[in-house]
Amino acid sequence: MTVHTTVHLVRHGEVFNPEKLLYGRLPGYRLSDLGLRMAERVGEVLSRHDITQVIASPLERAQQTATPLAGLLGLPIGADDNLLEATNVFEGKRVSVGDGVLRQPRTWRHLYNPFKPSWGEPYVEVAARMRLAIAAAREAARGHEAALVSHQLPIWIARLDAEQRRLWHDPRSRQCSLASVTSLVFEGDRLVRVDYSEPCADLVAVSNKGVGA
Repeated sequence: MTVHTTVHLVRHGEVFNPEKLLYGRLPGYRLSDLGLRMAERVGEVLSRHDITQVIASPLERAQQTATPLAGLLGLPIGADDNLLEATNVFEGKRVSVGDGVLRQPRTWRHLYNPFKPSWGEPYVEVAARMRLAIAAAREAARGHEAALVSHQLPIWIARLDAEQRRLWHDPRSRQCSLASVTSLVFEGDRLVRVDYSEPCADLVAVSNKGVGA
């Protein structure tokens, strides 16, 4: 009999970041009040599933997002460094188009190869570590479901990798909103489907208006 296992990749909720910096792996960046509401919402939704493993990136915002779900299910929160945000040379700086560090000629040397990318952790390395995290969670939750809380870029790269698409992409094309759920459905060890949902779409709409940022 074929064993079905689902691994849910959950993006963390909104972060309190009034200076609008690229915070990456910097410590101290926690969920905003709206982000905490997102964590509660996605926790309520996923608690209706047959989840036996809750694992998160060690960064505060991911651990906070995992907390309501783990509490509702009575499960501990595991930590996996493979779920960490990608490294980036612009960490701690403003990187909006036409603003901040991207206007400084001395930083342009990091922008020569968007296919790699040249400014941060190579996409192939992100894909490899996310593959390990997903495989470990699938094995631990075999026949059930697992929730992995991570970050936008690693989740999107994991999806592109799982669907055997090219890893280079336009960041604006990522389907991975705040507190979204990308679900990888397996028959045995074979991926058979990728689902995507946005339990917090209404809260994300508020976030996009700058409320609670």
